[in-house]
Amino acid sequence: MSESVSEDSTQPSTDVEASVASYLRHVELELGRSVHTVRAYGADIRALLTFGARRGKTRLEDVELADLRAWLAEMHETGRSPATMARRAASIRSFFAWARRTDVIAEDPAARLQAPRHGRSLPAVLQKQQVGRLLDEPRGARVDDGTDDDDVIELRNAAMLELLYATGLRVGELVGLGLGDIDFGRRTVRVRGKGDKERIVPFGAPAAAALERWLEQGRPGLIAAARARERTVDAEAAFLGQRGRRIDPRQVREVVSRRLKELGDTSASGPHALRHTAATHLLDGGADLRAVQELLGHSSLATTQLYTHVSIEKLRENYQQAHPRA
Repeated sequence: MSESVSEDSTQPSTDVEASVASYLRHVELELGRSVHTVRAYGADIRALLTFGARRGKTRLEDVELADLRAWLAEMHETGRSPATMARRAASIRSFFAWARRTDVIAEDPAARLQAPRHGRSLPAVLQKQQVGRLLDEPRGARVDDGTDDDDVIELRNAAMLELLYATGLRVGELVGLGLGDIDFGRRTVRVRGKGDKERIVPFGAPAAAALERWLEQGRPGLIAAARARERTVDAEAAFLGQRGRRIDPRQVREVVSRRLKELGDTSASGPHALRHTAATHLLDGGADLRAVQELLGHSSLATTQLYTHVSIEKLRENYQQAHPRA
């Protein structure tokens, strides 16, 4: 399929943009990727196409392997990390493979594209005593989300923190929980993860108690306040913002980041630190690697194995400190 040349030679043609839009619909609707992932794919592809247009390549069929390599080289020269370059290269390979498969182009210029290898750094995790302080000690400054009822917000925040550590959920998975996804009898939550895959994840007694306090003592008051202000309430969402709608992922990140910062003795930051911590503590306690893979919703066991390296590093540190002939 041939695209016409754009009137502006420094921008991709309108037909190219139509191809990109079609590909992103494929990623969202057929592959089931999240809105965030679709947005990232689109940004990566358009960055490459804008670069190509500056080199006079305004049609997809004009793009060559040399152009893709020059694009990566420019990113390297401007200080982009290997991880960013690898992610963008993966986006481009996926896009051009789709374009070839759907006969948008006759040859795939990205088939032999390689990005710089990058090592995966070990995630920062909390020690067990730090988790105890995070979850059990009286709370300090909270994130001000517009409500005067500190107690209600604190009940919600405590339930979110407990559940994140208990289950290792991603932020998007926590935000997406509905009331019907929580089974107190079995102490499980039904989670919809990446690719809209569903899994059942257990949680313990502390998380159950925090959830019950939020749902019975906190959530109804927040809903009543929102309705009193004639706001539309999301009656099915498990966690709500001050306006009565499903809580925003940004709010969750702010809550967790603030609480971790208050600990004062950890480099861990953000909700993913609790996911890392939950996985590491499970493995430290003897959990089976494949069970942890299922709990976290990893599609590849190799991703879960990263946490075994964290545990090994901890063992090595203890050995160095304790063994007389270390």
